[in-house]
Amino acid sequence: MQITAAVVPEPGGEFVLETVALDDPRDDEILVRVTAAGLCHTDLVAKDDPRRREPIVLGHEGTGVVERVGAAVTGIEPGDRVALSYRSCGRCRPCRAGDRPYCEQARRLNSAGRRPDGSPTLTRRGEPVAGSFFGQSCFATHALATADNAVVIGERVDPLVAAPMGCGFQTGAGAVLNALRPDAGSSLAIFGAGGVGLAALLAARSAGVRTIIAVDVQPRRRERALRLGADDALDPARTDVVAAIAQRTGGGVTHALEATGLAAVLTQAVAALGATGVAAVVGLGAAEATLNLRDLLYRGKTVRGCIEGDAVPQRFIPELLELHAAGRFPVRDLVAEYRFADINAAVADQRSGTAVKPVLVW
Repeated sequence: MQITAAVVPEPGGEFVLETVALDDPRDDEILVRVTAAGLCHTDLVAKDDPRRREPIVLGHEGTGVVERVGAAVTGIEPGDRVALSYRSCGRCRPCRAGDRPYCEQARRLNSAGRRPDGSPTLTRRGEPVAGSFFGQSCFATHALATADNAVVIGERVDPLVAAPMGCGFQTGAGAVLNALRPDAGSSLAIFGAGGVGLAALLAARSAGVRTIIAVDVQPRRRERALRLGADDALDPARTDVVAAIAQRTGGGVTHALEATGLAAVLTQAVAALGATGVAAVVGLGAAEATLNLRDLLYRGKTVRGCIEGDAVPQRFIPELLELHAAGRFPVRDLVAEYRFADINAAVADQRSGTAVKPVLVW
């Protein structure tokens, strides 16, 4: 079928709305009419990846209405509203243990640009276009997905809220609620107050964390963090963040979240921990960072990675939507709505800090 998609013709290029051909759903696939899609930092990393050799359709925070269902799909029917997230195989050791974000087939299922068998889902003028991004490529009027990355949601759920649950909000909230698991007497420093970091802040507030400190260079983000419940918001360009956090908490925070992907910021986040503190890394960026190993050893600190908030979407997204409906996870305050025709403006606004979480609609 012919659809409209936001295509990135070459690495580093802008999004261009074009007509492309989308394959028919196979037995294990569903066809979704996309109503909204969140714009995530991961999309921008993939957009600018110089290793890519063909046009690509990105987008991995989709929501919409199911139009067709493959013969082998169960539990999803035409007319269902779904939120789309990441794919996992369900068969490898991590998947069987409930650790689906760490699926051994994650790369093949989420970022290969093709179905697992190597076939393309998208073509343009007869030539393949990379797609199947996180098993969806939802920067389009329609997307193919599967039962393992689709979550059926209620009719009344706001699409502007549902879409970012697939990655950004799930990642931030899950890093706190599933990975770090701070108790009410804990303290948390969040390094990077973008969409992921602020979702983490809201999750920490819902969990009753005693002290929440946001760290970000952008004034708008610090101001928003304070409005959303942070006890303090620090500018790392003007403040010795590690010293300020130690003074504010009496020796360092019990938990830290690194959401920038910057190596120097991870170094700060670990240094800001108190004895036996735990830092979770969710920022996609630098491959290496410098850590004080003696500090880790003598103070019993822990540093761990966290993908997709350690979440199984079929369980966690409904939990987050329930928290939102109860007023305990007010992420709609983070969302800025854009038409798909304005996708490049949304990218610019996200990068400048004007928009925390752009969500695109048709």
